[in-house]
Amino acid sequence: MIPKIKDLYDLNETRAKELFEGKEYPWEVLDDIKAYILKIGPTLPKDEFDNPKEGVWIAKDAKVFDSAYIGSPCIIDHEAEIRQCAFIRESAIVGRGSVIGNSCELKNVIIFNNCEVPHFNYVADCILGFHAHMGAGSVTSNVKADRKNVVVKEYENGQIVDQIETGRRKFGAMLGDWAEIGCNAVLNPGSVIGAHSNVYPTTCFRGVLGANKICKNDMTIVDKK
Repeated sequence: MIPKIKDLYDLNETRAKELFEGKEYPWEVLDDIKAYILKIGPTLPKDEFDNPKEGVWIAKDAKVFDSAYIGSPCIIDHEAEIRQCAFIRESAIVGRGSVIGNSCELKNVIIFNNCEVPHFNYVADCILGFHAHMGAGSVTSNVKADRKNVVVKEYENGQIVDQIETGRRKFGAMLGDWAEIGCNAVLNPGSVIGAHSNVYPTTCFRGVLGANKICKNDMTIVDKK
């Protein structure tokens, strides 16, 4: 079964909780991130958030290195860390205590609290859950080679057992809470990684990985012990 929002995320661990209300699958919020930031940004407490330029709100206790680029619109929450040469293009909500590291690029994303995207990662048109972690060099691919709309597919023994047409041309990955992506792994368009699941380093992943699972390099999937 393809995981739904309720299966993947603790919505109390994101400032974007309201955005998910009334929706079933997480990719349904991707088109609304920009407008949502522009809606709630002006309501953030001025004694807690700076507004250094139009459409950008940064918590006063967040740490943003001088070489980082913060595009608009964007919200950087309390105690987040935006490291050297990070490139936040637009439409990003970076959660409380999260890390966006050296030379990482974000676009149209929701990063839940305490999430780590620390080293040379590309994350676009994605939602990364509470305490999710992307190993060094792991990336999401958000557009198919044939430029067609993304279909989320669940496989079993190499056969498609469930699929959902998303109607989206751009769709990276949905990472559930505590998901762990190994170094230099690639998550192909429409990937959904269940809560507490692991993808091995250097894996080229496609499809759906259920909760509490491990995906090995040859796409063998086993239960997490």
